[in-house]
This record gives sequence, C-alpha cells and structure tokens, in this order.
Amino acid sequence: MPFFVYILLSLKDKKLYVGQTADLERRIEEHNNGNVKSTEKRRPLIVLHKEIFSNREIAMRREKFLKSLYSARFKQKLKREYLKGNK
Repeated sequence: MPFFVYILLSLKDKKLYVGQTADLERRIEEHNNGNVKSTEKRRPLIVLHKEIFSNREIAMRREKFLKSLYSARFKQKLKREYLKGNK
C-alpha cells in the first residue's frame, strides 16, 4: 500500500501544513471539511506538493524532515512558485 506525504497551502492565511496518510483524497477532504483541528480555521486548502512512498516508516521520516527547519527553503520555494503563478 502506498503512503503519501503532502504539503497543503492555506488560501486563507498562505501558511503551509505538512502531513502523511495512506489515503490522500480522504485526508484532503477531511482537511477541507474542517475535520482536522490544526487546519479547520485555515480553509480552504490546496495540495501544493505530494510524494509517494512504499511504506509508512519512510513516509514518516520524510514528513518529519519536511516539518524541520532544514526544509524551509524547499517549502518556501514551492509556495513562492505557486503564488507567483496564481496572482
């Protein structure tokens, strides 16, 4: 079963959220329906980036890295590129 690591962009406050799941469609729906406490007041959210992994352990390591300070440049670049193309 594949696992996904994803980065969401809040169209409301332009902040990013990083998560991982085995069912990406369902999880995005939960975020946008307000069923996830950390994003319920930041809707609507769009998928800015996603990665697929073969197992949860690897996905969790990648999620942890993306939540770290080391990935800040990568995430900000994604955000800038999206916002520049969607003015």
